[in-house]
Amino acid sequence: MTPLSTLLLGLLLGLRHATDPDHVVAMGTIVTRDPNLRRAVRTGLFWGVGHTVTVLGVGALMLVGGLRVPDRVVTAMDLAVAAMLVALGIVAMSTRRVEANEQPPLRERILTSPFRPLLVGIVHGLAGSAAMTLVALTTLRDVRGALLYLGLFGAGTVVGMMAITTVLAVSLRWIGARAAALPLWIARTSGAVSVGAGVVVAMGTL
Repeated sequence: MTPLSTLLLGLLLGLRHATDPDHVVAMGTIVTRDPNLRRAVRTGLFWGVGHTVTVLGVGALMLVGGLRVPDRVVTAMDLAVAAMLVALGIVAMSTRRVEANEQPPLRERILTSPFRPLLVGIVHGLAGSAAMTLVALTTLRDVRGALLYLGLFGAGTVVGMMAITTVLAVSLRWIGARAAALPLWIARTSGAVSVGAGVVVAMGTL
């Protein structure tokens, strides 16, 4: 493969990476609570930014600074993802209906803050950054090329997750227009799925 085609592959793999089940489940717990289209797009963007900045940061430390990530740290980050999925799921299962003329409580406003998907993206990025960096360096065997590969990979994850959260929001709004009670139950169901996914990730890590 030529360097250009390898870099384009990084972009495509980033798009694919956004669809990983634990990523989609985590974002689903957020978007199903608030299917506003603009905020859903923002959610995907912030997750992608958090994920990309972390991958690039750890990648730069590994490629330029010679950082080596011990296996126990990798395991700890995978367990952090599992714990995060369980926490997101529990919160989603506690979702309640907010009337149109009702001011959402402070807790709800905090949970829909853009910093929440940013933090989720950072945790996801930490969990996979070491492996992605090794793939980039093995593929290109050049530090600058590997960093560019990681950057394009990150761009792919941003675009991919924005597309996913947009589709989720549009689908939920369509469903809500036809059956007003369903989005609430979908949000709670997504929470249960997230808890289950967290348990599966933890069991696969330990």
